[in-house]
Amino acid sequence: MGIKAAFMVPHPPLIIPSVGRGGEKQITQTTEAYERVGKEIADLAPETIVIISPHSIMYSDYFHISPGDGAIGSFADFGAPQERFSETYDTEFVQKLELLLDRSGFPGGTLGERDKKLDHGTMVPLYFIRKYCQTGKIIRIGLSGMPLTDHYKLGTYIRKISEELGRSTVIVASGDLSHKLKDDGPYGFDPAGPVYDEKIMDAASKADFGAMLEFDEDLLNKSAECGHRSFVIMAGAFDGVDVKAEALSHQDVTGVGYGICIFKPGEVNEQRRFLNKLAAGINTSDESPYVRLARAVIEKFIRTRKRLSFPSELPEGLEEALPPEAVSEKAGAFVSVHENGMLRGCIGTIGPVQDSIAEEIISNAISAVSRDPRFNAVREDELGLLEINVDILGKPEYIDGPDQLDVKRYGVIVTCGSKCGLLLPDLEGVDTVDYQIKIAMQKGGIVPSDNYRLQRFEVIRYK
Repeated sequence: MGIKAAFMVPHPPLIIPSVGRGGEKQITQTTEAYERVGKEIADLAPETIVIISPHSIMYSDYFHISPGDGAIGSFADFGAPQERFSETYDTEFVQKLELLLDRSGFPGGTLGERDKKLDHGTMVPLYFIRKYCQTGKIIRIGLSGMPLTDHYKLGTYIRKISEELGRSTVIVASGDLSHKLKDDGPYGFDPAGPVYDEKIMDAASKADFGAMLEFDEDLLNKSAECGHRSFVIMAGAFDGVDVKAEALSHQDVTGVGYGICIFKPGEVNEQRRFLNKLAAGINTSDESPYVRLARAVIEKFIRTRKRLSFPSELPEGLEEALPPEAVSEKAGAFVSVHENGMLRGCIGTIGPVQDSIAEEIISNAISAVSRDPRFNAVREDELGLLEINVDILGKPEYIDGPDQLDVKRYGVIVTCGSKCGLLLPDLEGVDTVDYQIKIAMQKGGIVPSDNYRLQRFEVIRYK
């Protein structure tokens, strides 16, 4: 038993005839592929159907699993109240999964439900499934704002519980592709749109789940994709096994991409442990001494909750590798932590508050992984996936206006009374001075009408 198959499907309400009222005819290819999915699931006769939906409850730092015994829903919001659903949840599966997540320190569970009704990301797949398959309780899981690696890990937990319970399980990864495929589409056009669709369909058709993990966050944002994180959770459920993939359809006639693929597991294959491959790809041997210091501090703190004693607990050879100014000089410093290309924590000081640069790095490294209010604290299972940067700041200087800034060379500090916002230089996606200032103002809670002042500063970035 365990995961019998998985299905990558879209969720356009338009595809339901009573909603589309003839408009569904323009995506006949998608409809035909969806019918095939419904029949395939019926043939598998699953006991549990896990539906991952971008339109279920979503939090930035938590994966929501719908609680309770079941839920109802309809397409009333789309003008078809007669299309109704009443689904029973697999409560034992949910309880076991929530317990496993809690024991693992993984941020997910049944807390925080805001709307019990089934969402259209769940109901569109169910429309086709229930045409052919009336059996199988469901589980409904939402996405999060956390890194793709955490979505993949959630998939591994789902599979673990499926196997422990001996459940015959299928996974339905609900999600549209890019929403930016045509000028006359509902969301307009962006060049990233067709690029995303081509890349995701190529990865899906080859079951290249490692490639799914490596999609650039900027591409995901610009393409306005909907389902990528659903697909990655699904991919995690096949960690370490061969997968046979079959791409059934891809359409973009509405300006939104709809892709349908079927995935079936094969034999165990240790070469398909994609999180292990990501960790192995992070080369720490070439890291600068300042980054090695930050990493040593972070690893000790996450594992023991204790601060590294400097210099007595430094890794062998690091004390000699640090430059003399590490202990003889003071400066502001920022420690930035990324996981799989996504920011995971960043804390720093504009000016020195510790007795040396080394102590500044130590203090801010701990804060970056445990006290950044935008993120949950870094977990021990994430340590092997972290990429770390250390920025040592020069002394800020006041400037007369934006024309004295350069996004590649200078960071900016915007101040207004007691409010202050800072942005480092040379950040991915920050291409103009106006955008740099805008982000710094947002971080400081400063509005454009405020009478603010600008400072610039240079940094030395260590990787």
